[in-house]
Amino acid sequence: MELPWWVDDGVPGLTRGVRWQRKGGVMGAIWRRTWGGLLALWSGVLLAACFPPYDLGGLVWVGMIPLMVAVWAGGGEKRRGWYGFRMGWMAGAVFWVINLKWLSEVSVLGMWVVGFFLALYFGFWGSFAAGAGNPWRKVEDEEQPCLSVGGRSLWYAAVNGLMWCGLEWVRGWLLTGFGWNGLGVSFHQTPVIAQAADLVGATGLSFLPVFLAGVLVQVGRRLNGEARRGRLRAHWDFGIAATVIALVFVYGVMRLHHGIPGEVRPLKVLLVQLNIPQEAKEVLWSAAEVHGGYEEETLKAFGALDERKGLQVDQALRDGTAAEGLAFDMPDWVVWPEAALKQWLYFTKDGLQATGELNRQTIGTVRDVAPFTLLMGLNEIESAEENGILMPLEDADTYNSLLVLPEGSEQFLSYRKHHLVLFGETIPYVEKLTFLAWLFEQSAGVKYSGSFSVGMGSAPLRVPHRRFDGGEVAVIPSICFEDTVPRLLRKFAVRGGQVIVNVTNDGWFKDSEAAAQHFANARFRCIELRRPMVRCSNTGVSAVVGVNGSVADPVTGEARILTDGEGNHLTRGWLFATAWVPVDGPLTLYARFGDWFAALGLIIAGLLWDRRRILLGIIITRGCASLLTYVGLVSGIGHIGGFPIFAFVGLVAGALITSRVVRGSYLRSMCGVFVGNMFLTISFALEHSQLGDTPGRVIGFWLLGFTAGALLGNLWRPNNVSIEASEGEVGHDSEDD
Repeated sequence: MELPWWVDDGVPGLTRGVRWQRKGGVMGAIWRRTWGGLLALWSGVLLAACFPPYDLGGLVWVGMIPLMVAVWAGGGEKRRGWYGFRMGWMAGAVFWVINLKWLSEVSVLGMWVVGFFLALYFGFWGSFAAGAGNPWRKVEDEEQPCLSVGGRSLWYAAVNGLMWCGLEWVRGWLLTGFGWNGLGVSFHQTPVIAQAADLVGATGLSFLPVFLAGVLVQVGRRLNGEARRGRLRAHWDFGIAATVIALVFVYGVMRLHHGIPGEVRPLKVLLVQLNIPQEAKEVLWSAAEVHGGYEEETLKAFGALDERKGLQVDQALRDGTAAEGLAFDMPDWVVWPEAALKQWLYFTKDGLQATGELNRQTIGTVRDVAPFTLLMGLNEIESAEENGILMPLEDADTYNSLLVLPEGSEQFLSYRKHHLVLFGETIPYVEKLTFLAWLFEQSAGVKYSGSFSVGMGSAPLRVPHRRFDGGEVAVIPSICFEDTVPRLLRKFAVRGGQVIVNVTNDGWFKDSEAAAQHFANARFRCIELRRPMVRCSNTGVSAVVGVNGSVADPVTGEARILTDGEGNHLTRGWLFATAWVPVDGPLTLYARFGDWFAALGLIIAGLLWDRRRILLGIIITRGCASLLTYVGLVSGIGHIGGFPIFAFVGLVAGALITSRVVRGSYLRSMCGVFVGNMFLTISFALEHSQLGDTPGRVIGFWLLGFTAGALLGNLWRPNNVSIEASEGEVGHDSEDD
């Protein structure tokens, strides 16, 4: 049988290539051991360059190609999954360390730890792609019909894209989640492609570059072989892939062309940003400087708007028109960022509220200028009334909140943050595991000041507004990184007039690219839900974003983003802009069903990977294992005295039970299931503490625990199947192993 082209041409990794076995010497041996890793590292660099501060988004279409060549062409048959994991992890480590270097502003150790942990998702994809997702494990019959060859190519490209989407989705909630900078986010400057996020979410968009890269690699390989043989054939899989991209493009053009859906109402907002410096949690301005800054900048903005109003009146008089009919530029809302003022809001369960004198003076000063609704971030603390004074309770719940003070009212509406930042706003179970606070202090260099409590509920804030039906507009609230958590924001989506409001502070990360990356991720919430966003930051990006993810005003074309004269968003100032809010905003496919595409992709790819054990072992035995593990962890963490016993017994019992259905090494199988169940159940416990508990979430995390155990068990077990070249496959060992 004639050897396939990549073997004859000496592509390393398929180690029975004639030329690489016969020549090359020392350099050839070095190349054989390093070529895959070099390609993986190159992919990590290319993909990282797609995001701020580089913003070379076009590279996403080719960034996966080197990694795919490495995992498809390299590795030995006996340990192919482990080889693919290594290649994927290397690419992911480079990608995340470059993308998260802004974390070094808070903790250098944190940057490396988080980067290396997130690289595991790349590794899991690499393990899948090198094994079940590898189209080069079998030698293609050159006489097969073009349709058959093309269909096989599309299938392998698609399942690799689906697995990638599924793993990004898991990354968005596992251990409370970090959905930052998925490949789909690289389209934040390509709005025509980004519009499909209202169907499949930003995570679903990641399918496109992986799918296209998979087709390109396979077509390129076949073209090379055909050129060597002097006989070219049709490659209709490339045409189909191009058609898929074209359909997404056409859909984007249609959405952008239609602009704002249906009738809209203007919501005029004034955003104030002070760019206050800080070190980790520690703000470097005094309380008087902070409050004085908000008073000064807000009054300055109203003064400028009053001057603009006077110019409008003068122009109307010169034109002989009635000044009474003019629409003056005065804000309906004034928005200040997260934790804007220094004194807290005291509240009781029966609705009493009070705050400090400094807060009252600042709020009163700006409200004396004009009627408007004030939105701002402020911390809250649970209190009780004693002799007419609100006093904090002992062990009181504290919240990072978004407060709304409607025009003419003295009572705040409140949204309390749901999704707290791990090791920033909360350290789970730190009261029981006190060493976690010490670790935080050592890495961040500041004293640990306690955790916020988790807010509850999923009803949007109803803010009075005379221009809207019913006299109110519904607000989808978010604080800080919550605008990067689509599964949270979609819970607040309802039909009708809605606007997303985000107050944030990226000052922790100084003048790094963190704020730009944060904003790039946040813009996709507008597309996914087809709701405009009003976003105010202390240090970061303050802007108004339309339903298509653009900061351009659909009426005037002006950019609704606060920058200085050089275009830098890390500045002090104010922005007056208009958000155009749909009166009857529809519920998008994504708002209704969330990340359905990514979840479905994970199921399809997982079944392809190891369907027998996923269908049999998961349903029967992994259920028992995950349940035991969860009970052990939750019981142990809830009662610290029982933690060593319950957690250990639950985890070991789960691993022992599930390993009975895994072929291969008993120890490796046990380790794989142990790790899978441990991470999934810890994640469930954290999610329980963050977002409350519902039967659907219990069942969902339970089933996902089964799947993760099966996939990780598959990754660690050796491949005992003998593959013979006479059966049409290439069996080989690799020096890389």
